[in-house]
Amino acid sequence: MGDLKTVDDIQAEDKRKTKKLVSNLANTLEVKNMRLKEIEGKYNETTLSLTHLMAQKDEIHKAYNEEIRKMQKNARDHFEKIFTEHEKVRKQLEAQKKELKQREKYLEQREAENESERRKLRDEKKMNERATLEQKKADEKVYRLAEDQKIEKEKLHKKIIELEKQLDAKQALELEIERMKGALQVMKHMGEDGDIDVKKKMDTIKEDLKEKEDELEGMELLNQALIVKERKSNDELQDARKELVNGLKELSGRALIGVKRMGELNNKPFHTASKRKYSGEEADEKAVELCSLWEEYLRDPNWHPFKVITVEGSSKELIDEEDEKIKDLKEEFGDEVYKAVTTALMEMNEYNPSGRYIISELWNFKEGRRATLKEGVSFILKQWKSLKRKRN
Repeated sequence: MGDLKTVDDIQAEDKRKTKKLVSNLANTLEVKNMRLKEIEGKYNETTLSLTHLMAQKDEIHKAYNEEIRKMQKNARDHFEKIFTEHEKVRKQLEAQKKELKQREKYLEQREAENESERRKLRDEKKMNERATLEQKKADEKVYRLAEDQKIEKEKLHKKIIELEKQLDAKQALELEIERMKGALQVMKHMGEDGDIDVKKKMDTIKEDLKEKEDELEGMELLNQALIVKERKSNDELQDARKELVNGLKELSGRALIGVKRMGELNNKPFHTASKRKYSGEEADEKAVELCSLWEEYLRDPNWHPFKVITVEGSSKELIDEEDEKIKDLKEEFGDEVYKAVTTALMEMNEYNPSGRYIISELWNFKEGRRATLKEGVSFILKQWKSLKRKRN
């Protein structure tokens, strides 16, 4: 049993099926086109962002080169100044030498010249010869120092260039990886229809991407090694600073550059305040007792009389004047004792907040700040030159 259909009915039904199939295919194609446009939009945004990053990198590179040129110019000016000063001293010594020769000729012409004058002249000649020899040695040391600094500067410049090249290569590699990932994403969406050529391209891009990521990992390991080397150099500088501090401990506190004991309590205000309240030996005893008590407070890690405030987006610790101990101290003994205690507190909190014990620090007493390693070395050299002149 079945339905009896004419040829026209069969043709009409086939036509409807065909039309429905075409309509479904057209809808599917339209959806694919919309997804492709979205992917193209994301790709364009990524390309624009990468272009902006490259422009920023070029600007940073230009600023860096300009700073390097300034540093080189300052170094040249500094060495030219040193050479000019040494040349001036050398000329002065030559002029003194000529003057001594003229005096020698004049004294030789005099028949009534005594032996003491001749001996004095010989001594002056020897001193001048020794001074000339010392100056020559000093010039040689300066030249060697200049050459050593020049070599070190060239090494540093080469290292900077190498690091810059590695940074550029790393950034370029990261940009290339991002571009390949974007292309791979586009290929993935395009390859959903089963296109064999697209899948082959995707496989090729995946292999290239893996190679780039391996290369990037190698560069990261190299950067880590350079960071370790930098830390080692920093440790060496810290060791040099410690040796300089140890060497300057014996110098007088009146020197411009010296060692300051950070967190040490100044006992003079305590004696002054005690003399206002007590008399005779009792004042000294009370001062010592009070000073010892506050030294114990300073060493107590459980006592933290600070408050945190925010200044221009950064947190900063200040003395909490509402702390009971601080408040009572100021009311009973005055501002000078209060300032001595708060100064020691701030120094302790800045240089050794966890251990709460006194540490020695290289200090610029003229400007009231932490001295740099360069300032300490320059001060030592000046002291050595001064001592050398006194001996001569």
